[in-house]
Amino acid sequence: MTFKSIALTAACVAAALSAAVSTPALAQAKEQFFPLLVYRTGAYAPNGVPFANGMQDYLKYINAKGGINGVKAAFEECETGYATDKGVECYERLKGKGATVFQPLSTGITFALTDKAPGDKIPLITAGYGRADSVDGLSFKWNFPLLGTYWTAADILIQHLAKKEGGFDKLKGKKIALVYHDSPFGKEPIALLQERSKLHGFDLQLLPVAHPGVEQKATWLQVRQSRPDFLLLWGWGVMNSAALKEAVATGYPREKMYGVWWSGAEPDVKDVGANAKGYNALAMQHGAEPNAKIVQDILKEVHAKNQGTGPKDEVGQVLYMRGLISMMMAVEGVKRAQEKYGKGKVMTGEQVRWGLENLNLDQKKLDALGFAGVMRPVSTSCADHMGSSWARLHTWDGAKWGFSSDWYQADDAILKPLVKQSAEKYLAEKKLAKRDNADCTS
Repeated sequence: MTFKSIALTAACVAAALSAAVSTPALAQAKEQFFPLLVYRTGAYAPNGVPFANGMQDYLKYINAKGGINGVKAAFEECETGYATDKGVECYERLKGKGATVFQPLSTGITFALTDKAPGDKIPLITAGYGRADSVDGLSFKWNFPLLGTYWTAADILIQHLAKKEGGFDKLKGKKIALVYHDSPFGKEPIALLQERSKLHGFDLQLLPVAHPGVEQKATWLQVRQSRPDFLLLWGWGVMNSAALKEAVATGYPREKMYGVWWSGAEPDVKDVGANAKGYNALAMQHGAEPNAKIVQDILKEVHAKNQGTGPKDEVGQVLYMRGLISMMMAVEGVKRAQEKYGKGKVMTGEQVRWGLENLNLDQKKLDALGFAGVMRPVSTSCADHMGSSWARLHTWDGAKWGFSSDWYQADDAILKPLVKQSAEKYLAEKKLAKRDNADCTS
């Protein structure tokens, strides 16, 4: 090879490398970029994987249908392992790629990113998790705990137990144990439960379980000794199935156990099977939805074309649906922003924040999106970043989940004072001020 040909080859390689480096930047200008913080490895992978698959499949489905008003969706996963430090690293790595919105899928990561999002002008969707006080959009401009928080979850569970017993007055003197993941996630419901305990006179027993939750012998020894009337399970990943196995070994009735919505999916009960029969959990809004139109559409438009992210038989399962719904609301936030800032354009994080704050997913829109019968309408505002505070319960019959209660709505008379107090404390600690009317209308 001559010097000239070597030089030409080197120039071609350099040009190719330059093109490879510049391609994402070019794509970024034409595509709406969704960073995906996921955990496909570690103790929480059995629950994290179907959620991540649901998010990816929804974006693939949107692209198969022509994108977001013609704008294609791009995404990149970053593995957090459910660790807060890794979640922050992923955020820092992906935020500069034109990030639309972050969904941390971890309350610990949410706490860390809450301080970063305002400066970076990137919204956070924490559907069913995160900071309970971030419902207050006047104090938390960039946080969106859509569909529910751990305070709404705890409140609805206590409402259900009161109804089961014949009234709140019947809870007086009862023992209610909270077996919880010893992390920001597991600690979030405690303030609400303590408030309800004061109001109704039940004895609240707090039983923390260390990460990852496999070893629970000491916890269930306490359960065996105190024999609570009801047990609330605030677990995630392997902690949930471990708790159910310990309940079986201890002889604690599964029908007296009530999980939060992150403790009520197929991975939590499949290894326990018929022995978990009677176990109850919040369904947030949806449950397993194999017959939903959106599920059938994704099977047709994504999986039938060999584009599915995970196995076909998980499509429609509880956590898959949760990921699907979370990403649907992110996409609808982009669509809402486009109505103000220009259809067919890529939206910035700041513009998408406005879209999320002005969501109006009424029943007609949900039906058109394929979510008929799956969830209730969601409507947000400057002051309300949750948009819906309804949930129901489902129960494991030994083989599948089935809805087992009517709809409940969280009680604002209980929640609003707690939110106000906590939000004001946060603002004072951070030396921040509430948003004014001008900021809400801009």
